[in-house]
Amino acid sequence: MYGRILVGTDGSKTAAIAVDRAAEVAKATGARLTVMTVGKGEKAERVVTEAAARVGQSGVVADIKISDGDPASALVSEADEGNYDLLVVGNKGMQGASRLMLRNVPNKVSHLTRCALLIVRTT
Repeated sequence: MYGRILVGTDGSKTAAIAVDRAAEVAKATGARLTVMTVGKGEKAERVVTEAAARVGQSGVVADIKISDGDPASALVSEADEGNYDLLVVGNKGMQGASRLMLRNVPNKVSHLTRCALLIVRTT
């Protein structure tokens, strides 16, 4: 069913729920999982490394990917260019002004992605 799964995270508690769900799907289907964040520097590295380590405890090996730019566009581009079968995002992530700047990542992704999309209810 799914061979490659991409999950986006910003390191928030709600995004962790989406990462965990992506890991469950990967484990159930035998898919390869990639955890992706959009950001720069040590913070971005920490976000994906910690998420990959957490899902690793459940027996799922996760690749990591860091990109920059608009989060929704970066996720869609990676999903398309990487030939992913499923893109997983949470229904809510960053709070406050930074969230408003993202212009609702799940909504934007749902209109742009070509692969299957799982929006995990995290709130």
